Amino acid sequence: MTDFRTLIIDDESIARQRLIRLLKESSDQINIIGEAKNGIEGAEMINNLKPDLIFLDIQMPGKNGFAMLEDLIHIPKVVFCTAYEEFALKAFNTMALDYLVKPVEKKRLELTMKKLSNIESPNANIQIDELLKLVNHQSEHKKLQSLTHKIGDRILLIKTEKITYLSATEKYVEFFTNDGKKYLTDQSLKKLSDRLPDNFMQVQRSKIVNLDFVKEYRKYFRGKYILTLDDINATKLETGRAFSDHIKTYLACE
Repeated sequence: MTDFRTLIIDDESIARQRLIRLLKESSDQINIIGEAKNGIEGAEMINNLKPDLIFLDIQMPGKNGFAMLEDLIHIPKVVFCTAYEEFALKAFNTMALDYLVKPVEKKRLELTMKKLSNIESPNANIQIDELLKLVNHQSEHKKLQSLTHKIGDRILLIKTEKITYLSATEKYVEFFTNDGKKYLTDQSLKKLSDRLPDNFMQVQRSKIVNLDFVKEYRKYFRGKYILTLDDINATKLETGRAFSDHIKTYLACE
């Protein structure tokens, strides 16, 4: 039976330790040679240690799992351990890679081990760049139905229909729901703008608004507008001059 030299890459220490414990309990196929707490550290360890297999979280601060894979010189087999959208799950399964939802359960991990025992099958040698192409292609044609927010070892799925607006900071994008709660995502505002449903509009360089929650707008100086949202805080947002024409076109249709 193949003995896979394995790295665990996850920004959450609890998640890494849980996976290491489960792997030691459930498989003699795995030889854990190290662990990394982010994508930058993970890429360096992969290129230096050249593991056969990695268990990889996707959403990590600084550099997510997909960005890390693009930087690799050595290409290992990959098992994703995260809560991610359904389109990604289908892509991973098609390519005979595996996808585990955190917190990883022992019985589900045993199925991964069975899949790894057939690693020499033709479909198992899929290259990472082919995976990324398929994921990116599918993501371009699928609108987001939810955004994720991490709390410890849990990942919350927040429906886009409940999100009132998004605001970019230096490292993250904050997004708010109509009950006034704030969440974070490490996806860029540009990427989110391309994939959010059509009722979301960028109204300034750092903000996107869910138009379904705009209950009032009034003209401001220099072609700007003040938008009042239908949320618990009656949030007011000032639009940017660069987006005035776009907003006028929308208002003309109302």
